[in-house]
Amino acid sequence: MTGLGMQLGTKRGLATTTRGKRSGVTFGIQYRNRHSVRLSSVGPGNTNGIRAASVDTEEDSVHGNSNGTSSLREDGSQGGVFPSSSTDCVHNAERKGRPKISDALTTPIVQTSTYWFKDTEELIEYAEGRHKSYEYGRYGNPTVRVCEEKIAELEKAEECLVSSSGMNTATTMLLALVPQNGHIVTTTDCYRRTRQFVQTFMADKMNVKATVLDPSDLEGLEKALKENDVTLYFSESPTNPYLRCIDVPTVSRMCQEHGALCVVDGTFATPVNQKPLELGADLVISSGTKYMAGHNDVLCGYIAGKKEVVDQVKHMQNILGGVMDPHAAYLLLRGMKTLELRILRQNENGMKLAQKLEEHPRVTRVHYPGLPSHPDHENAKKQMRGYGGVVSFEVDGDLWQTAKVIDSVKLPYIAPSLGGVESLIEQPTVVSYWDQAPEVRAKIGIKDSLIRYACGIENFEDLWEDLSQALDSV
Repeated sequence: MTGLGMQLGTKRGLATTTRGKRSGVTFGIQYRNRHSVRLSSVGPGNTNGIRAASVDTEEDSVHGNSNGTSSLREDGSQGGVFPSSSTDCVHNAERKGRPKISDALTTPIVQTSTYWFKDTEELIEYAEGRHKSYEYGRYGNPTVRVCEEKIAELEKAEECLVSSSGMNTATTMLLALVPQNGHIVTTTDCYRRTRQFVQTFMADKMNVKATVLDPSDLEGLEKALKENDVTLYFSESPTNPYLRCIDVPTVSRMCQEHGALCVVDGTFATPVNQKPLELGADLVISSGTKYMAGHNDVLCGYIAGKKEVVDQVKHMQNILGGVMDPHAAYLLLRGMKTLELRILRQNENGMKLAQKLEEHPRVTRVHYPGLPSHPDHENAKKQMRGYGGVVSFEVDGDLWQTAKVIDSVKLPYIAPSLGGVESLIEQPTVVSYWDQAPEVRAKIGIKDSLIRYACGIENFEDLWEDLSQALDSV
């Protein structure tokens, strides 16, 4: 019997003794009360090669007989037993099964790359859907699945799929749902990397055409839908960095009338402030790295919506492999427990900051959907509970005067990203578009005087005192 057979025999209570030959030496394998496996050399000229190779059972754990310590020979003398063998190291305390975890208060981190089956019959039952389990880490994980179920509840979705980053979610979704030679509609103000993927990879490698519209251009959308075989419409709402808000119900209705999917990136809103699916969208995606996880310590993304559509994206992710790590899933779960508490504070800080900035003499324009001056304020009022913690504003100055404001703040970190408990500040020209010529930046609306401020959960008075002194330094 092989080593595996030996272990399985112990587990299932099969034969009590068997014998085999190897290099002229006969080994006796003794199964003693299902406690441990004892290999003793009984061949000619060998009386010292005794060692214990334990394969634990529940009784072992109870009585403490699974430590691989020395034991006595039948004649009462001390055997040549290794304190710990390689087999012990691999299998002790685990082969009998895993500990019960349903009574743990927090969701455990199931840090495994693969899953085992007790026999072929169980594996076939799994393949046929009659045995609930997992097969391989790229196809699913219990910790990750809890994240997906929680997000699906928050977004009011049939299904959710998490992944390794927001960009992985966006690109996998587009690859899964947009065919070669297809056509999509997107908006002018969006995350740069999303724009790059659509305008370079999808255009060059897949011959996908894209109609790019102002977020409020409903006439242009109607024209694009009528004149092209559009697969999907894709827009952030609010957008980055000008916080434009599309009319989700109207856009969704128009898309559905023409057989196109409506996909909303809700990163800046989160399901606390806005639920695109309830407003009519087919899918919502998000960079969970931002508000959802909320602590600037994990990368993740998700897509949620109709199960049949999310399953198409999951199939593509199974192939591409951009899955979420179980430990990252645990961090996301932990972050979501305080999601509403954090969002309410960030909503409050964002609104107060926007109002103060609009009154400041050194600021020429404020971009925040909670302000009546914002072009999409009416859309935001109709479909958002709160307006988020990101405020973009333009300074009365050039590139370097704007940079001086950035360099003069003391509380926010100069860093990309948003949504964490710490406030962050950035100059998009420098952080995201420094490699682009001024005329290119101007064409896509990125101004040198633009600052994006992502509020954390600090006291507003401290944030404003700090930013006010930085503005006064210009």
